[in-house]
Amino acid sequence: MISVIIVSYNTREILRNCLDALYANSSGFEMEVFVIDNDSHDGSASMVARDFPRVHLVANKDNVGFAAANNQAFRLARGNYVVLLNPDAYVKPDSILNGVAFMDGRPDCGLCGGKVLSPEGRLEPSARRFPSPIAKLFTLSGLSARFPGSSFFNRHEFGGFGHDQPIEVDWVPGTFSIVRKEMLDQIGVFDERFYIYYEETDLCLRAKRAGWKICYIPDAAVTHIGGASSKTRKDQTFDSKAAQVQSFRMRSEWLYYRKNKGFAGVLASAGTEWLWYAVRLAKNMLLRSGSSASKREAAVAVMQQIVQSLRDTGFGRVSPVTPW
Repeated sequence: MISVIIVSYNTREILRNCLDALYANSSGFEMEVFVIDNDSHDGSASMVARDFPRVHLVANKDNVGFAAANNQAFRLARGNYVVLLNPDAYVKPDSILNGVAFMDGRPDCGLCGGKVLSPEGRLEPSARRFPSPIAKLFTLSGLSARFPGSSFFNRHEFGGFGHDQPIEVDWVPGTFSIVRKEMLDQIGVFDERFYIYYEETDLCLRAKRAGWKICYIPDAAVTHIGGASSKTRKDQTFDSKAAQVQSFRMRSEWLYYRKNKGFAGVLASAGTEWLWYAVRLAKNMLLRSGSSASKREAAVAVMQQIVQSLRDTGFGRVSPVTPW
């Protein structure tokens, strides 16, 4: 038995396409599917109830967040493996079967992730190392994007690795991953202090500390739209790729660092980001151009969000009351 968990929030038609692809491209094994709807207002839950009667639907009355919603399904799942699937991720043929076959052959692997592809077929980050201030600096500066094949500047996303063979990694995105139920029973489920973002990173870190391997495999893949649920939050600002709610990412990042690296870790990560935008602000104050005013405003806005998110979380000690 394989259990598939999809957490939805205002993605009705995308969710429909996700379920269609899941059922069309998954065969040869017994599968149960859970959709945990986080109080969508677009009819997502009623669409699932009407059009996919085989799905186990849980319709929450509040948006409890990504971690807590997955945990609801973890506790109901009967499968030896649990597949985490975003509603904006469309499973390619035999991907789940291939992932399970890999896990069956690697009893030391507690969690694996597959290849994440853009709608145009481009490879998206699929194999990752744990976050660090230096990786953040390379990302903010654009060096990792400028040198994607560099094992130095893009080390955090395994630059130079062809993504054409299995490899042990630090963590894989929760967009599409296969989790061994035995591992969850041992180390526990998602930490619900992470409302959204960093919950999978934290789970993988706990898994590795408990002796489990985390792996990337190339022959399991999804097409990923990216940020579909987050983009429905019109009251929030987004990162430069318009995929993550910026303040939510910051909150979860400080929670992750405080939990796993202590107060010094929070200061290092937040300080790196704040100083980067302070430098950008100073540059655009000294070197005036037609766009310098908007760049100054953008830098100040991010610096303010960093400070506010540190206050919101008590420098990573506490998670703000949900919903964020």
